[in-house]
Amino acid sequence: MTDEPSDDDLLARSLARPAVLGELYERHAPAVFAFVARRAGPPAAEDLLGEVFVEALEARVRYRPHRSGSALPWLYGIAANVVRAHLRARRPSAVVDLDVGVDWHAVDDRLDALTHRDRLREALAALSPAEREVFLLVAWEGLTSAEAAHALGVAPGVARTRLSRARQRARTALTSCPAPTH
Repeated sequence: MTDEPSDDDLLARSLARPAVLGELYERHAPAVFAFVARRAGPPAAEDLLGEVFVEALEARVRYRPHRSGSALPWLYGIAANVVRAHLRARRPSAVVDLDVGVDWHAVDDRLDALTHRDRLREALAALSPAEREVFLLVAWEGLTSAEAAHALGVAPGVARTRLSRARQRARTALTSCPAPTH
């Protein structure tokens, strides 16, 4: 059995001793970095990672514990906001970009990009932004639908509904796309 404090305990302690958040950083920085890098690109991720934890330091007074005891969904929510602000500042007049939120270089590493990337892009493009966000949190980041709901600031039922719709739309899009030829 471990004597390590839970994330919820660390955040509660951080109200009196902000330096305690360093332990939360040690636990979750790699996952948050990967989350940010997939959305904003690896070059921007290091700076944005720092911003996420600065925001977390400021927002810790509003933290509400999650049933899982993990602060990761909360940190993903903060990270998503930091990335959105970064992308808006970087491309203030850009039209809607369906690739926002997806680092296709990371996808290339996970899939045989030459044969599957276009089909995956089409499937993700078939999703609404809200559906895509919950779908990626569950499928890519490994959160439960309840944790994704917490990260997105929506009710668990809303996240489950969005996830169900996203899965159905993605499945439909993938089955309607022609299979790649080798």
